[in-house]
Amino acid sequence: MLTLLLIDDHFVVRSGLVASLELEDDLKVVGEADRGEDAPKLFAKKKPDVVLMDLQLPGISGIEATAALLREHPSARVLIFSTFARDDEIQAALKAGALGYLQKSSSRDDLLAAIRTVAQGERSLPPEIEKNLQDRLAEPEITPREREILTLVTRGNANKEIAATLGISEDTVKQHVSRILMKLKVNDRAQATAEAIRRGLVQV
Repeated sequence: MLTLLLIDDHFVVRSGLVASLELEDDLKVVGEADRGEDAPKLFAKKKPDVVLMDLQLPGISGIEATAALLREHPSARVLIFSTFARDDEIQAALKAGALGYLQKSSSRDDLLAAIRTVAQGERSLPPEIEKNLQDRLAEPEITPREREILTLVTRGNANKEIAATLGISEDTVKQHVSRILMKLKVNDRAQATAEAIRRGLVQV
């Protein structure tokens, strides 16, 4: 019997998961919480095999909750179950110690497979997410300065305005923007904005 702890702030989602998962003879939900900060205490009490963790939570995020849980209970096995699939959030969740990441739009069979994989202590990521992560690792990294400039670009600032804001020359800004476009593999500022938002490089 695999035991599960659900951390999700939507009662309807938790209720639906309980009803669906417990149709399986080998799965049982032993605890629920609607806040990430409750995860370590509830884990200690229930000792579940897998923690199903939402990302968007009141208080601390699912990523912060995962990190806090694993600090206190290094053996915890966390599967992030989120509406979103932003590259930066997936990377942050894995870095915090989650073993898997699955979107809520996934099929029931995919969810069951992910739970059972994570319960074995193995990583579980959909193929498209795994490929995106591998592609990102192979790409040149955006530097902190380039991220600053990219943020200003996404706000519609011209090179002259960016130069004034950061106290650098306009030529330097142009060089940075050219490198950013090259690293993001895009042709113009509009495409750079869209790609930066997709990757989670800037906060909208």
